[in-house]
Amino acid sequence: MTGLRYVYAVCRPFDAPLQAQLTGVGGAPVKMLAHHGLVAVVSPVPEGDFAEAPLREHLEDLDWLGATARAHQQVVDALTAVTTPLPLRLATVFRDDSGVRVMIETGEEAFRRTLDRLDGRVEWGVKVYIEGGEEQPEAAAPAAKPASGRDYLRQRRNRAQEREDKWRAAERFATRLHGTLAAHAEESRLHAPQNSALTRGSGHNVLNAAYLVPRAHSEEFVELVDHTKDEEPGMRVELTGPWAAYSFVDPEGSGAGDAGDREDASGEVV
Repeated sequence: MTGLRYVYAVCRPFDAPLQAQLTGVGGAPVKMLAHHGLVAVVSPVPEGDFAEAPLREHLEDLDWLGATARAHQQVVDALTAVTTPLPLRLATVFRDDSGVRVMIETGEEAFRRTLDRLDGRVEWGVKVYIEGGEEQPEAAAPAAKPASGRDYLRQRRNRAQEREDKWRAAERFATRLHGTLAAHAEESRLHAPQNSALTRGSGHNVLNAAYLVPRAHSEEFVELVDHTKDEEPGMRVELTGPWAAYSFVDPEGSGAGDAGDREDASGEVV
């Protein structure tokens, strides 16, 4: 295998077959590199794109970064279907197989400890949105033309109060939902709300959370989320997963992040 080594994840050896003809970044075939009883999932990538200097330039190209992130995620998703992978950061690249083996040896104790903790578990993401966004367009529901300056000020106060009431209701709903879901998960993480301009759908994100759930209990967790979707008018609940446990790689919660953060990149070749 020529070229640099792109590493997607570390896992324990497994017998279940991966999906046929699985490819990774740049369409390269994915290989298993076994060492010290662990497996690094790798594929070759060209130095022209992934050596340190060109990689840093590519990381400024959002189209290239998005394509690389999707290919990375495709491999991790395929692994998640058959085993418990420990996903590495986007663009984790080594010069050769020896570099990958050194990485395994250096982190072996931490890899084993984390894989033990995450074994048989998956991550589910839950987001709550206020439908319509942070501000309600005044033109969407035009009020009667104010008869006086006093009427105008009263209308503005009423609209401000309505927005404040809606935000308070959203915060109460999100807090209650998170408490319920966290009680049915082994661990949970609260991430920063997503920027409204970056969300795929409408609305303003008020809860962005991840939950570590035993794979065997995932069906009950999904049903629990489904039962909450119509509890609060004007709220939209979005469930994603099951994912590899990105948010729980670090037991303190500072690991790779949730689905929304998976396009981060290290830009390092070691």
